[in-house]
Amino acid sequence: MNHTRSRWMIGLLLALALVATACGGGSGDTTQGTDTTQGTDTTQGGGDSEETIEHPAGSTMAEIQQRGTITVGTKFDQPLFGLKRATTGEVEGFDVEIAELIAEAIDPDLEIEFVETPSAVREDVLVNGDVDMVVATYTINDKRKERVGFAGPYYVAGQDIMVPAGNPEDIQGVDDLNGKRVCSVQGSTSIENVREEAPDADVTEFGTYSQCADAMSDGRVDAVSTDNVILLGLIEESDGEFELVGNPFTTEPYGIGVPKDDDELRNFINDRLEEIYDNGEWAEAYERTVGVVDEETPEPPEVDRY
Repeated sequence: MNHTRSRWMIGLLLALALVATACGGGSGDTTQGTDTTQGTDTTQGGGDSEETIEHPAGSTMAEIQQRGTITVGTKFDQPLFGLKRATTGEVEGFDVEIAELIAEAIDPDLEIEFVETPSAVREDVLVNGDVDMVVATYTINDKRKERVGFAGPYYVAGQDIMVPAGNPEDIQGVDDLNGKRVCSVQGSTSIENVREEAPDADVTEFGTYSQCADAMSDGRVDAVSTDNVILLGLIEESDGEFELVGNPFTTEPYGIGVPKDDDELRNFINDRLEEIYDNGEWAEAYERTVGVVDEETPEPPEVDRY
């Protein structure tokens, strides 16, 4: 009786062991899969320690990295370059993507806070320390360099003219703006160029280009003048209401505004721009944004390190 019971117990234990082994094998596979996932999920902590980006102590890049957030001034009303979508609240466009590529080089885990920065306040937000940099169709010129620094350029535009579809006033170039009602934006080089090139134009100023587009839409102005790529974005959004004259009369190198005399940050951004020119990321960003209306991707401009 005892021997029989012993044999029965041994058999039962062996059977249970086999079942446990089979179950244990499946559980082990699942655990390994989980471990593997955790091992590759390094973005939350900035990647493997071997890939941690180190910046010079005391530099703006190190301070931004330590803070974990970078604040970028950009436009919220410019299709293709900087546009905040009402439906999602997200900001999109070429300027936005350039800012993201720069932030990624400071630290892949940086949070980016985009702050609406119309043309008239771009120098002010940098001087006051409200933002870390400005990427906002920001033309580099000597007057602005008196207050801020610039990296870049990262794009070169040309000032042109937008008119109602059919061009009812037959505006063919900047000279034809004399005697016409023309809109541009406060604090922009565009409005200065109009006043210089067409001194007899009746100039209307607004804070944003979308306001100029609205003014032309309801007949308050005859034309809108600013950089061609900005106008292309407005035309794309107009559903055939506007058209481009297609006769640019200036050269507008877009730069990234930084605090004046922060040479470390400016050089860092210039290095990053040259990197994305070479590795194709600049072209990819252009094609996703401006490339929607511009069939030909231009060559990126040469960085001016002055």
